[in-house]
Amino acid sequence: MSEKLSEGQKAPFFELMGSGGSLINLNDLKGNIVVLYFYPKDDTPGCTIEACEFRDMKQVFDRSNIKVFGVSADDFDSHQNFIDKFHLNFELIIDDKHEICKKYGVLYQRSDKDTSKLNIKRVTFLIDNNGVILKIWREVEPNGHAQEIIDFIESINKT
Repeated sequence: MSEKLSEGQKAPFFELMGSGGSLINLNDLKGNIVVLYFYPKDDTPGCTIEACEFRDMKQVFDRSNIKVFGVSADDFDSHQNFIDKFHLNFELIIDDKHEICKKYGVLYQRSDKDTSKLNIKRVTFLIDNNGVILKIWREVEPNGHAQEIIDFIESINKT
């Protein structure tokens, strides 16, 4: 796990395959505000709530020139099934080797009975159009999170 990132810091570079089949590269996203939200697993209750809220608010994000990407360790097929089942209209990034998760410090060890497993913590990073971390939500409640991001962006645009 990497050192803890903070607001105002340059966002760690990444380039991984997205659910659309092309590479998603942070440098290619410059000029856009990016919501990079990490979630534990496709098609689980909290993750579905969060993804569907981003889906339902896509037009609001689009109007503000904000690109939304979900990140989990699920593979291409899992992401595609999740997208198809809930009609998601944004890309999910395939991080099956935990490359981005390590850089962004969102992994933790979870122990159950006799097993220990690496899991992804639900954390969201808002990255500005120059690749700098504008805001980090470390304790994400899936219900209302997409609106929470919009409210934050509207509050900073007023200042």
